[in-house]
Amino acid sequence: MQRYKRKIALGLKFIKESHKNPIALAWDYYTLKRKKGLMFNEYYSYCFDQQSDLFRNTFLGRNEQRLYLDYLNPKKYYTLARNKYFTHLLLEEYSIPKAKLYCYYSPEGRYSDRGRTSYDLQSTIAILKKENVCTCVIKATEDSHGNNVFAVKNIEYADNDAALTLLDNTTVKLSNVLGKAALVFEEIIYQSAQFDKFNKTSVNTVRFMTCLYPNGEAKVIATFIKIGRDGAFVDNAGSGGNVDAGVEVSSGEIYNPIIFKGFRDTVSIEKHPDSKEQLANVIIENWDKICAEVCRFQQSMPFVKAVGWDIAITDGGPKVIEMNDFWDTTGQLFIGKGWREEIRECYLEWKKYNAEHNISYPFERQNNLLAEPKLRKIVEYEFK
Repeated sequence: MQRYKRKIALGLKFIKESHKNPIALAWDYYTLKRKKGLMFNEYYSYCFDQQSDLFRNTFLGRNEQRLYLDYLNPKKYYTLARNKYFTHLLLEEYSIPKAKLYCYYSPEGRYSDRGRTSYDLQSTIAILKKENVCTCVIKATEDSHGNNVFAVKNIEYADNDAALTLLDNTTVKLSNVLGKAALVFEEIIYQSAQFDKFNKTSVNTVRFMTCLYPNGEAKVIATFIKIGRDGAFVDNAGSGGNVDAGVEVSSGEIYNPIIFKGFRDTVSIEKHPDSKEQLANVIIENWDKICAEVCRFQQSMPFVKAVGWDIAITDGGPKVIEMNDFWDTTGQLFIGKGWREEIRECYLEWKKYNAEHNISYPFERQNNLLAEPKLRKIVEYEFK
């Protein structure tokens, strides 16, 4: 009952804000829901009543995205992209550049033959001392969207503990950081001079969406840049309060920079509001080489055929911060159009290939709107 009350309240708020005929709005939303499983909060958040036909037609909502990505990125591989420790091991295996892993803290463990796994305070201190770690980034292994990420700019070791000085100059004891949640301790990545100018305190990243096709080819299908604000360490776009912009896949040109305060609350800008560095129409250096490298990353990961990569641009080339097998939809707002057709094309090519080669590839996690056979048929075969 509470869910329906919230929907009604949101609907009334939307009608008041849009100043449009309520019946026309309801019909427009119903049409998009029937055709592509659009949720009402997506219709509201992305201002569909004001968007261009290009955005409306190409937008990929979470329900439809789940249909495609459940197939392209099967559930059995879920943890390889979501668990930061497993991702480290995987990237190392394929020689994909990333931050160095100093230590994996797992309170449930008791033994490791790799020398990087700790399970209590003393074993963690021993590994960090052995690696001569004075600065690092600490991340929860299962969190995303920039949650539970701490930048440590200095470590002072004592006999039974260590004092961590964070980026904001606060100090915490290592014993208070360690708990029941698994953590990874990584090296701090230093970005290129160009990206450092955008905002010095955060590692500013480019989100690359890539697809792998049955012929072995990998393509970059969409890109946008995420830039933090002064004093912030993470550049996360999902929670708002930072700077984002589209990046032309073909040229690396930054366009449509905005301050993203939240959905339905964006401000168009030309320069970064804090550093005053120009963003609009700036070309990202060495763009072609970076794209080629990211395509190589995708070709090395055939078990996930569509990946959202968070990439730091360094003087030595691109480094992976994180890989996502199911990413949020927010970036479509930054680039001004969706990536529906590209994901859908990849999906249909793999469906055709697997059918021709008699490869069983069952649909999984049928727990959303598109699990309804009629709607799945509309999305998969009929809607163009």
